[in-house]
Amino acid sequence: MALIALAADKGSPGVTTAAVALAAVWPRRVLLAETDPAGGDLVYRSAAAHGGPLNPNTGMLSIAATARRGLVPDQLWDHVQPLSGGLEVLVGLGNAEQAAGLAGLWPTLGRAFAQLADSPHAPADVIADCGRISGDTPAVEMFSQAALVLLISRTEPEAIARVRDRATALSAKLHGGARGAAALGTPLIGVVLITDPSESGKLVHQVNDMLVAAQTGARVVGTIAEDPAGADQLAGRKRGRLDKSLLIRSARKVTSDLYQQFGAAWAVPAAGGPNGQATAGAGR
Repeated sequence: MALIALAADKGSPGVTTAAVALAAVWPRRVLLAETDPAGGDLVYRSAAAHGGPLNPNTGMLSIAATARRGLVPDQLWDHVQPLSGGLEVLVGLGNAEQAAGLAGLWPTLGRAFAQLADSPHAPADVIADCGRISGDTPAVEMFSQAALVLLISRTEPEAIARVRDRATALSAKLHGGARGAAALGTPLIGVVLITDPSESGKLVHQVNDMLVAAQTGARVVGTIAEDPAGADQLAGRKRGRLDKSLLIRSARKVTSDLYQQFGAAWAVPAAGGPNGQATAGAGR
């Protein structure tokens, strides 16, 4: 199993929705971790399994004290809360000021997330919602432990330019320099575009050509539908058949493609937990 880190650059929101959507349809047991140093959103937008609100003090905030004494991967489960649909989440910080409590601990967290695959009791993949990142964002310190870093981007010209530049900067940081398409490094840097499905094919080719020309070492690995109604259903703000929404159908296609390409390397049997259905989504 694996750590998959999701992030975006300035002006490209949508990371949390993408992270929840991918986690909701993940084919094996998965832990969704809100690791945005600026603070998490799920405590405000999603209900807990008991029908009430999530506890903002159980999650990244509570894990800080544990991690300072060393962190065994199985200890992560002590800080996890289930959403109303069954998805297991590590709730994010309440605000950016609380990130000081995690100073110096981001590599420890990255190792624990990556090593959760080897848990003898409850192995799981981890999808980490890292929010918007810049060169000095501490969550980037987890990326070297990830199997895959996914940059979420919308498709306005300025967003595409930023994702190209961010991919280039991450490639330099993680791989030591620019890379051509034939020299992809580990962790792989992938791009997921949030776009109108009718335009996705053309945009994927255009963005891939730009990423290759800039020797970013990144490539587009999929698209997620721009679907406000589906996002509202996922967040519990609107009723409807979430599994039929464009958002969930496109997220399922992304996860299927990822597993087709990388599943063999992540093939560690999972024990128990949700089975990755869309009903594991937030606040439904």
